Amino acid sequence: MLNSTFAQGNEMSLTIEEAKQYAINHNRSLQNASLDAQIAEANRWQIIATMLPQLKASFDYTNMCGYEMKIMNMAMAMPPYGTFGLTASMAITGAQIVGTQMQKIAIDMSNISLKKTERSITSNVTKTYMSILAMESTVTLLEKNLENMEKLHQMTEKSVKIGVVEQTEADKLLVQVATMRSGIHSTKRALEVLYNSMVLQLGADVNTKLVLTDKIENTLNVDGAMSLLNTQFDIDNNYNYQLLQKNLELSKKQVRASEVAFAPTIAVFHKYSNINYFGDKPMMESTPPNIIGVSASIPLWTDWQRMSDIKEAEISYKKTENTFNDTKAGLLIQEKQLRYNLTSAYENYEIQTNNLDVTKRVFDNITIKYGQGAASSLEVTTASSNLVMAQSTYISAMLDLINAKVELEDLLNK
Repeated sequence: MLNSTFAQGNEMSLTIEEAKQYAINHNRSLQNASLDAQIAEANRWQIIATMLPQLKASFDYTNMCGYEMKIMNMAMAMPPYGTFGLTASMAITGAQIVGTQMQKIAIDMSNISLKKTERSITSNVTKTYMSILAMESTVTLLEKNLENMEKLHQMTEKSVKIGVVEQTEADKLLVQVATMRSGIHSTKRALEVLYNSMVLQLGADVNTKLVLTDKIENTLNVDGAMSLLNTQFDIDNNYNYQLLQKNLELSKKQVRASEVAFAPTIAVFHKYSNINYFGDKPMMESTPPNIIGVSASIPLWTDWQRMSDIKEAEISYKKTENTFNDTKAGLLIQEKQLRYNLTSAYENYEIQTNNLDVTKRVFDNITIKYGQGAASSLEVTTASSNLVMAQSTYISAMLDLINAKVELEDLLNK
């Protein structure tokens, strides 16, 4: 349930869970996947409809313009008449029966694809949301670094004026300030691209301004990510595997559909006719009011094309079976790889967290020494560059951990 501050005008405030729910409700790719499922259901009923009794009503008017039929020496009047007819018929073939079975499989595949699309969209929203939070954290860190460097530059300019420091020292720091300011502008432009991508994923209006209310520290959930390593992989829950199974079933039914071309076709019908004469009734009436018929046609000899169709369907089934087995093995290998990726991402995240802490303490120490005249501007610049690099590496490690977690969750369907 979205909170009351969710949307105001063209501005939307979203937690990560609200963003995922909004995407489920409004993403156009997901809406298309839902429509595909509805189309598959409609197609199934089209096939079922051909197997249901068909009822047709008709009315015919006939006037023979005064003609009299002569039989031996007798003349029989042929008055005008109208015929009301009602025909009920039904025909069933093996192709229709197998067709409904195949369409049922197609419906199942459409529903699985819908769930897979929903999972993919929510995963992409999660990744983009976290990327935005990470980049906003980067901007905050860079702006803080810039503020520190500007203070150092101002302090150095004052030292230049009293003749304690050379102008070149101040100039070096000024270049560092300009470089950091340019980096902040570049990061903000990349952040704008991420926000635009998020709007598209949500299915929101392109003029919508997003406000992400979650904090990256609260959504990272390192413990939750690592708990996935203890989760068993049930391949039957994987959407890709489910689609492969249904595709294999569909291929097998296609073989059956080719075989039933040799099955009999059974048809039944009942026809009721009521003739109303607009004059004298003829002496002899030969049209019965009710006719019932049953027919069964069995192909005894057909061309070789049908045999070739069966052979082709059997070969296609074998290929699909090989693809199924290969992909199943690939999913099991992918599971091992994604667990390895998550473990490596976590280890790197821990290393970069410690590295950022150490690098920040080094920068603070160099800054203090510079203020005391015990360190050069080169040392300050180097320490500042190292800090920016450590911050960037830390953010990248955090995103790698998030992506590794999401990808394993997708595979495990958790």
